[in-house]
Amino acid sequence: MSLVFDVSANPQAVSAADREQILANPGFGTNFTDHMAKAVWTSDGGWGDAAIVPYGPIQLDPAAAVLHYAQEIFEGLKAYRHADGSIWLFRPDQNAQRLQRSAARLALPALSLEDFIGSITALVEVDQDWVPSGGETSLYLRPFMFASEAFLGVRPSKEVTYLLIASPAGAYFSGGVKPVSIWITDTYSRAGRGGTGAAKCGGNYASSLLAQTEAASRGCDQVLFADSVEGKWLEELGGMNVYLVTNAGELITPELNGNILEGVTRDSILQLAADAGLTPVERKVSIEELLRGVGDGAIREVFACGTAAVVTPIGSFKDLAGEYTVGAGEVGEVTAAIRQQLLDIQYGRAEDRYGWMQRIV
Repeated sequence: MSLVFDVSANPQAVSAADREQILANPGFGTNFTDHMAKAVWTSDGGWGDAAIVPYGPIQLDPAAAVLHYAQEIFEGLKAYRHADGSIWLFRPDQNAQRLQRSAARLALPALSLEDFIGSITALVEVDQDWVPSGGETSLYLRPFMFASEAFLGVRPSKEVTYLLIASPAGAYFSGGVKPVSIWITDTYSRAGRGGTGAAKCGGNYASSLLAQTEAASRGCDQVLFADSVEGKWLEELGGMNVYLVTNAGELITPELNGNILEGVTRDSILQLAADAGLTPVERKVSIEELLRGVGDGAIREVFACGTAAVVTPIGSFKDLAGEYTVGAGEVGEVTAAIRQQLLDIQYGRAEDRYGWMQRIV
């Protein structure tokens, strides 16, 4: 039986005037809507206690398992307001399925597809006035679950809390799409064989922060990780998948190997590749092949992709041996076209020929 999210209205909701001021310049991840969705799982009773409650601090016992053993996962997706005022999700079933895969890897309970989308629908219906309109604005949705049982012991938690919060988001590139610079680390690895690389859990991101700091110290915007075994195979950035555009008409991305997060945007671009006249290819790509191809022009564009920025052009790479400019160091034609195709589908400006969009309000 599906969960029913009963609504408890927030008596201290943000005023309409203050909300409009926030929506005029929402930024990213700094402002939150009036409510959040909540449900609790126990080993004896399964999922229950579903509700839409006022957004606010949560109370945790100091012995809550998540604080000691990092048993938690999360997702990220967006709600888009179309020109007619309706609100839509982009491939939410894929996020629901990835949350289930992450849960299995972290020994957490699975949340059904119906309850995942049900929680989003219930929250967005209540807080629909928080969904901005115009440009590349959206309502960013962050579903997550964590071990909330109070105990000290290394075993799966017998109590798990699921929460969904929402944050109005402005355009990722407020001044226009700009290429980023990438540091190729040979010091740190993002994930190892048999690890949690394919799960969307906080530990993966925590372990990338020192490498990101290293990248910043080298004058770069982001960091690229190689595999942890040989240190030669391209895997992904700290929070985004990577694509290469070749002169041979191929759109290449590293094959999934258990270390790489199965990005929803990554999968969508593979399907869009043919529409752009490209041949999608998933295979192992060495750092040597990447830099050689960038150097001799065989690789004419490189970009990263993810939910927040959709598609981010990469203008250059840097390692201890030097710096390598991709093409002219500007936004590539293919990169721009794929990014625009995705945005047009998400915002209802183009035909949804893949059935990716789901209307919720």
